[in-house]
Formats: sequence, C-alpha cells, structure tokens
Amino acid sequence: VFLLKCGVQEYAWGKVGSDSEVAKLAQAGNKDFQLKDNAPYAELWMGTHPNCPSFIDGTETTLEQWIKDNPDKLGSEVKKDFGGKLPFLFKVLSVQKSLSIQAHPHKVLAEHLHKTRPDIYKDPNHKPEMAIALTPFQGLCGFRVLKEIAEYVQEIEELRNVIGCQTACKFITASMATDMLLQREALKDAFKGLMEQDKEIIQTQLHKLVSRVKLLKENGEDISAYNGDLLLKLDNEFPGDVGGFAIYFLNIITLQPGEAMFLEADMPHAYLSGDCMECMACSDNVVRAGLTPKFIDVHTLCEMLDYTCKPISKTRFQGIEQNNDIKVTQFNPPVPDFSVTRFEIPDNVKTTKIAPINSASISIVIQGEGHITNPTLATPISIQRGSVLFTGAMEDLELQVKSDVLLFRASAGL
Repeated sequence: VFLLKCGVQEYAWGKVGSDSEVAKLAQAGNKDFQLKDNAPYAELWMGTHPNCPSFIDGTETTLEQWIKDNPDKLGSEVKKDFGGKLPFLFKVLSVQKSLSIQAHPHKVLAEHLHKTRPDIYKDPNHKPEMAIALTPFQGLCGFRVLKEIAEYVQEIEELRNVIGCQTACKFITASMATDMLLQREALKDAFKGLMEQDKEIIQTQLHKLVSRVKLLKENGEDISAYNGDLLLKLDNEFPGDVGGFAIYFLNIITLQPGEAMFLEADMPHAYLSGDCMECMACSDNVVRAGLTPKFIDVHTLCEMLDYTCKPISKTRFQGIEQNNDIKVTQFNPPVPDFSVTRFEIPDNVKTTKIAPINSASISIVIQGEGHITNPTLATPISIQRGSVLFTGAMEDLELQVKSDVLLFRASAGL
C-alpha cells in the first residue's frame, strides 16, 4: 500500500487553470505540481500507461516497474489473464471544450488496425471505457431511437441536404417499417452520407442552420427543437464541423454527480462539458470523425459502428448500491479489464474497513481527509483531497476519517 505521484495532460479541450478539477486535485495531492493560470488541464492519469506513467511517491520508480518486480500483487487471476500487467487506466477529466466524435475498436479490429496502421493505432488492445460524473457532465452517447432521428431529418432542411435527399427519403421510409435489419442499414447509409459529405456542403448548410437558430434566439424564441444551445456551442468551438449535424443522430445525455455511462466497443460518443472519473482498458486506440483537429478516419468509423438505437433512458449505466454506515456503489461493466467503486464515508463514521479484493487497485480521494492503516505499514498514510493510493491484491485497509470522504477505486473487473 503506497501513495502515487500522478501526471496531468494538457489538451486544448481542458478547463483552464484553477477552473479545472484536474488541476485542483493535482495541486492538492502533488507537492511538486505547479499550477499555471492559462494552461488547459484536461486529464489526470493514474496507472502504468507509458504516455503519462505514475510514480511511487517520493521515488523515481514507476508503478509499472514496481508491478514488474512484484507481479503477485496484481492478484492471481489478473496476473494470469493480463500477462502480469495492470489492465486498466484510471483518469479524472475536466472538459471545457467538446471532445471528438469517436468510437473505440473491439479487440479483433484493434489488432487489425495496429497491424496495418501502427503509426496511427499504436497498440492492439480494445478500449471500453466508463465515465462517472463528478459535476453535471454532458455527452453524446449512442444512436437515438430511429423515430427521433427521422423527425429531425423531416423538420431540418439543412440536415436533409447534407445527408442527401434520396438517402434521407429512404431513411424516413425505413423509420416507419418494422424490419430491424432494414432500419439499421438505412441508419448506416444516412449517417455515412452525413459524415462523408463534401466539406464545403457541410459548411454551407451548417452556416445556414446556425444563422437561423441564432436569429430565433435573438428574437427570444425557443430553440430547443434544434438542440440550439448545443448547436451554437459546437459551432463556436468547431465552426463548420460535421459534428454540428451529428447531434441529431446521437443521444444527448447529462449525467448528474454519481451517475455513469459505459462506452462499449463500436459505440459513437463524445464528451461535451463537465468533470468526471473515467476508467478504461489500458489502450489509447481512438477512431475519430469530427469535432477535432486530430487525424480523422471517417471510413473506419462508419464501418465499425454499432447502429443499434437506444432511448436515452438506456444510456446510463446503473451501479449496485450498498447502504450501511457508508454508501458504496459498484460499477461493474461487462468487461474483465476494470471495475470502479464509489465510496461515500461520512465523518460520523470514525473508522471503517475496506475489504480486500483479489485485484490490485488505484484509489483517489476527491473530498475529505483521514488516515489509512494496513498490517504492512509501519506508520499510517495521511490522505486528503487529491491523494492517489495503490493497493496490492488481498490487502486489508482501515480508514480513519477526519472529514466526509468521497473516494473512487478502480480495479480489474474479473
């Protein structure tokens, strides 16, 4: 059991300076961190990924090296199934500017992409991921139900124009049918028609739509039928980008603190605003197609996507709650790579035990302070907001609470 020193990533979409939860946690938990007022602090990384490795606090030893030297501390099944490596990457995200419309490949496709284009897809692993809101957190998640999309296509002339009138007509007809295969094919054709449309046509039609919505807003009229506030936000951040039209295909979801969404392979999604915990398989494979200055791979994205439609009520991932003296919520997605547990511990619980699990874990304190004790520790470890803790498999922990604690723990999902 030991504290980690973790790095932050500065990306253009991150919240700036002390507005960023990432920056505030890093400043609270890492005495070496120097906050810059104008820097966009986007992500805090906790794990072994080489792009931003964690170190044992007070040493030059990476967590990856320590695990290589102590593989049994991963847990017996984790060590066997993941080749002696930590299978997950744990993050905090602070999103100011929208992230790209993207999806992550399943394992077989990831291996193929890495083999054929290793300069772009740098590892052969899949990347399922889960986001758990720390503040109200908005994102795009999976395809809307078909009738919703069809209503937008019928009502918004510019959307029909960028899809292509013939494709749009076929899509509207298919939305009224009962043949699921026909509907999926029509949705794929319509979305592909949008994403592969000529950039100049996209920009011209989006400018017309945005100008119309701006005028409605200036006149005090309701723009919710156009998802107007989001449309204008995206146009401000990425003028003329195809992502402005993608909002009519994808569910717009706002998670409240403690709510989660699970982004399985081949699911289109984008993060739009807010702060969240994020846990994923240890990979950096992303297929992008809009709302980004980075490389986009429209063909691969459109071919790989799961064109299953879900109502917005089905986009949240439900945790399993246990309420005793403390509130524990477990988020166990259907993948072996990771699981996340949220602990809420009030200060009237002076001491609580956290049961051992057969997996190494990484925990971060979002709120509160206290002390951790363990039979292997000579002295208790003080924890506070921003503290990040590595715990080996089957280690008992006792937490002495000084003030209300909110703690998230990531482990393998076996």
